[in-house]
Amino acid sequence: MCAYACKGHIPSLESPRLRLRRMESGDAAMMFACWSDPEVHRYMNLSGMSGREDAEDMIELLNELAKTEDALRWGIELKENGKLIGSCGFNYWQTAGAYKAEIGYEVAKPYWRQGYMTEALRLVLSFGYNTIRLNRIEALVDPRNTGSQALLSSMGWTQEGLLRQVQHTSTGFKDMLMYSLLHEEWLRLEAQRNAVSV
Repeated sequence: MCAYACKGHIPSLESPRLRLRRMESGDAAMMFACWSDPEVHRYMNLSGMSGREDAEDMIELLNELAKTEDALRWGIELKENGKLIGSCGFNYWQTAGAYKAEIGYEVAKPYWRQGYMTEALRLVLSFGYNTIRLNRIEALVDPRNTGSQALLSSMGWTQEGLLRQVQHTSTGFKDMLMYSLLHEEWLRLEAQRNAVSV
């Protein structure tokens, strides 16, 4: 099996309401509004942003990480108006040996609890299992982030346990909860979802 390589290409993915696409410098104002909101970045390992230029730098960094095969991040765009409401993607992936990856995501507060992130993550998971050919996808979640825990649980993810002081941030070492979803579980969940929607 050939190892997946994106070579800097961030493909567009679409669902009924959303388009996941490469972020560009012109998206900086919208992403600054999202990333600088204290309620959005409260549980993210993200330094505070002071202006649009910081968001532009972050977008450039994320696109560069795709070129070096270190990450793959999409902007989440509303198809009805072209507005970017957040981002999601793979913080890393590893095909050799483990066939696993870790995801990350955030959405602007006005769009919370409307099913957008569930819809976006289904696209990311489908891409991970079908294109990258992953067997396992992980998510590290701050124990205080009950919204993210509820999202993953509603999508059938398993909470495996607490990883002690696994991340270092500006405020020190942090514990994180490990969630995972296996390819075989994804196939079963998708089959059940498709059966219900028929």
